[in-house]
Amino acid sequence: MGTIFVTGGAGFIGSHLCEALLARGERLVAYDSFDDFYDPVVKKRNLEKCRDFSGFDMIEGDIRDTEAIDTAVRCCEPETIVHLAARVGVRASIKESMLFKDVNVSGTAQLLDTSRRRGVIRFIFSSSSSVYGNNQKIPFAEADPVGNPTSPYAATKHAGELLCRTHQHRYGIGVTCLRLFTVYGPRLRPDLAIHKFARLMLDGVPIPVFGDGTTRRDYTYVADIVDGFLRVLHLGDGFRVFNLGRSKPVSLTNLIAALESSIGRKAVIDRRPPHPADVQRTHADISRARAELGYDPSTNLVTGLKHIIDWLRSSATPERR
Repeated sequence: MGTIFVTGGAGFIGSHLCEALLARGERLVAYDSFDDFYDPVVKKRNLEKCRDFSGFDMIEGDIRDTEAIDTAVRCCEPETIVHLAARVGVRASIKESMLFKDVNVSGTAQLLDTSRRRGVIRFIFSSSSSVYGNNQKIPFAEADPVGNPTSPYAATKHAGELLCRTHQHRYGIGVTCLRLFTVYGPRLRPDLAIHKFARLMLDGVPIPVFGDGTTRRDYTYVADIVDGFLRVLHLGDGFRVFNLGRSKPVSLTNLIAALESSIGRKAVIDRRPPHPADVQRTHADISRARAELGYDPSTNLVTGLKHIIDWLRSSATPERR
């Protein structure tokens, strides 16, 4: 298949994807800026297993840096770019909307232009279920309208998809956009609910719960998401969009109950008003991915939570274990 270039390769999903690609013998380059959204030391640790493979290289750089990204892509001559790098967080995007636009929109445009100039033949864009906003039609299907984002983050992901579509139309590169639904698992970002709640519960600290607990999310285990990425690597010309979720939404109240069962400790709730950037529900229609890719997520919430609790405990202080 040739070299695969993974932006955001040191992140939560990126590092799991890199490991899976290397395990099946692919040659890849991970590209990451190691920004300070959370501790860069954590991200560098994410790649420890990857460094054991001879087919792995790591380049530190920013996707917005024209010279840096062009040099990196020119040197490794990838056939495929998997674009995971982004400024992330629905709530964080409210406070830093210009930064999100700069990284997620300008950075994606820069990478697409570099891919054109350097002869990349396949571009895979990591999008988000947030593009559906508060869609009233359930479950969310790829053909549904995505023109009503509820946060700057969602708007930047929609803009990224539009840039990808335009690029494919103008230059013929094969483009696939993957809309990811609430991914969780070991190495999960510390700002996301499952990681935050589990960590606080292990420490006996109240957890901040926004709203009445009725919001629902389509929690999807990271190994199932990685499987979806692997299944689109063979796709050729054209523009495609796929949902990658589990298609089994869980309420916030039920998620907390499942965490209590996994941890063996009752949560102390710090009830707060609903957050204006949060959507009421996410629910993936994965019939297209099933039919065209053979995608079939297999990890249920109980099993997935056990994996993340085990990971947290293995890296925790003795009192948290």
